[in-house]
Amino acid sequence: MTKTHTPPEHLEVEPRGSVLVARLDGGPHGLMGLEMANELSELLDKLESDTAVKAVVLTGTHPERFIGHADVRWLQEGGKSIPSVGRTAASAIARTAKSVRGVPPLAAAASLTPLEGGMQLDKLHDTFLRMNRSGVIFIAALNGSALGLGSELALACDARLMADGDFFIGQPEVLLGILPGGGGTQRLPRLVGAHRALMLMLEGRPVSPQKALEIGYIDEVVAPDALLERAIELARYLGSRPKGAIEAIKRAVYFGGSATLDEGLHMERTEFIKISPSETAQSLMVEYLERTVRDGNVPFYSPAIFEQTLSQGSLPLQGGGGTK
Repeated sequence: MTKTHTPPEHLEVEPRGSVLVARLDGGPHGLMGLEMANELSELLDKLESDTAVKAVVLTGTHPERFIGHADVRWLQEGGKSIPSVGRTAASAIARTAKSVRGVPPLAAAASLTPLEGGMQLDKLHDTFLRMNRSGVIFIAALNGSALGLGSELALACDARLMADGDFFIGQPEVLLGILPGGGGTQRLPRLVGAHRALMLMLEGRPVSPQKALEIGYIDEVVAPDALLERAIELARYLGSRPKGAIEAIKRAVYFGGSATLDEGLHMERTEFIKISPSETAQSLMVEYLERTVRDGNVPFYSPAIFEQTLSQGSLPLQGGGGTK
């Protein structure tokens, strides 16, 4: 199987049909630094124009770690470059960094100022948000432990599978006098509940794969030697659904699910209005109506048709496969 490398080779990508396996090489300690974060952003750039890729599986190259945590030097130096300010000023810096990063000439100039750290953090958040907005399925295959940013990268994925063993996952940033900065304070509560997430982050103690499964932190615990193939299997299964529908569902859930009910329903309506006239949706719904007339029953109440549809990813069209 041909493998391609993105210099400086922190991200090794291997195509497996419609699935990409992206191996995260964080060096001897399995750390994620600025270079890997930038390479992940570049991978998202490529995925946005590659319609053949349906899903991505992220896994680590370290024998015992998915991503150990962020490179602490990256965090320490970024923090040192920012002047000591109050919360109001910090909020202004964060908003300014976000605005400036969207204007390349200003961003280049600001890279020499204390705004640089804020722009790096905003870009990391934007990369994870692009994963959440994408019609591509992202699966975290946690081949080992994941702390801090390793946990946050997994949280940004659509599903998390973790190897069984003496591993752990958690957000220990409080023990270094900081808080999770890669989205942990927002995504973990949405998975496990606000109070449980609060207590996990206040104590800083990670949890085992089995405990993580029990509380909803991850979706499956898998034998280490079966982890990657199981993740690829799940990626192919979920990625077989129509890409436009996947994107619409992810946007409505990730961005509407944390809004007020009224705002969330507005987002759902927006996505429905956008997707329902599409060629894929129209052809599948017409097929459903024609089958109802032909068979004398609605198709999804036929176990055989429903199982075939689940396996294929969309309702089989007359005389051919499903429309993607």
